[in-house]
Amino acid sequence: RVSKASLRIEAYGTVDETNTVVGLVRLHTGDRSLLKLDAMLMRIQNELFDLGADLCVPDRGEKLEYTPLRIAPTQYQRVEHEIDELNADLSPLRSFVLPAGHAAAAHLHQARTVCRRAERLIVALKAVGNEHVSEGAIAYINRLSDFFFVASRWVNATTGVGDTLWVPGKTR
Repeated sequence: RVSKASLRIEAYGTVDETNTVVGLVRLHTGDRSLLKLDAMLMRIQNELFDLGADLCVPDRGEKLEYTPLRIAPTQYQRVEHEIDELNADLSPLRSFVLPAGHAAAAHLHQARTVCRRAERLIVALKAVGNEHVSEGAIAYINRLSDFFFVASRWVNATTGVGDTLWVPGKTR
């Protein structure tokens, strides 16, 4: 039994929260121009359950009656490939991007921030002496937050909304 206050529970609970935000993004990706992204997000939602399963059953060197699910290199490598694919046609950034624009893009920024929180929790969990976290889990969650950022920019570019850029000191 594990306490609800456990760092492990907090980590995979935040992965689940990330998945929920991806579901909100998908409410806004039904347009024909965004269907490629919607398919990626649907796969990512499934992989976030894989990640939760990976975190839920850590490798403690015990013999189990089943083979626990682990994030495979092909999963985070696919995310890296999709980052490159979406980023290929985007203009270089010259400023920070504000979480705004198309509804899907704004929700992707929310997914990015929740995903980053999950990553911090997973890394903190790994730092605890007697806790185990797979390298695949860490690699996947790290690449995923970058995916959400690039995908938000791709949505804004694809829909013609454009990114909203930060203007330092604009309201002074």
